[in-house]
Amino acid sequence: MLEIRNVVKQFGKNVTAVSDVSLTLERGVVGLIGHNGAGKTTLMQMIATLMRPSSGQIVFDGVDIVKKPDHMRRRLGFLPQDFGVYPNLSALEFMQYFAALKGVRDPARIRYLLELVNLHDKADRPAAAFSGGMRRRLGIAQALLNDPEILVVDEPTAGLDPEERLRFRNLLADLGFNKLVIISTHIVSDVETIAGQLAIMNKGSLVVCDTPEAILNHARGRVWAASVEAADYDALRARVHVLHAQRQGQTVALRITHGQSPCAGAQLVEPSLEEALMAQRQALQEAA
Repeated sequence: MLEIRNVVKQFGKNVTAVSDVSLTLERGVVGLIGHNGAGKTTLMQMIATLMRPSSGQIVFDGVDIVKKPDHMRRRLGFLPQDFGVYPNLSALEFMQYFAALKGVRDPARIRYLLELVNLHDKADRPAAAFSGGMRRRLGIAQALLNDPEILVVDEPTAGLDPEERLRFRNLLADLGFNKLVIISTHIVSDVETIAGQLAIMNKGSLVVCDTPEAILNHARGRVWAASVEAADYDALRARVHVLHAQRQGQTVALRITHGQSPCAGAQLVEPSLEEALMAQRQALQEAA
């Protein structure tokens, strides 16, 4: 179990990147969602013991890892957003190098991981020549060398094509059966089908932490579909939160989040997870 207790991270006197965040995370896939600048990467770096919180505790299996970071580092796999490779090393040599750094001496472990991420037939190719998706898969392989209990992955699908994104999501979903996998992303589709828990951050604070189904339930009754005349669109947009708008001739087809019917002819619809998250954020703003 990983417990984050009232964690704060400040830079200087005026910048608070993470503000009083508390979370309890169990085995499975957890999606950490928020816009760029929401505090996701800072929180993940503190979990990975790359950065110390200004205050608060991060406790793994009863041990405060802020005071004893080695307790986490031995059991952690980490893939940062910017993952580079050494230009003169093949994929196999790259893995052998990181295995030596992590004290892993079993060559079969390296071969197994390259096969797990579907790179076994490219083991002797220079890693620098790999596509973005192949590099990310190689990054996951190196993060798994020490068979970690916690895998932390920051923006895993940035820059990947749709096929690679799907392959990467499936790999992370499989790993989540036996480990705690924390995925930081601002792309909801990266985690909506694989995460059992979603933690939503905004401006350094934790907005909500719940299951996808619970988040969808909260949004039901707040998402509407409507069609309005193009001439009326600007006035409507000024008083309600428009999720999507598509012009269709002289009319505009809309998806809107609002506590009550936003206009004549509006119909309640089943929200997508992305719409549910936006609806929940809007509801919190209205309540503030």
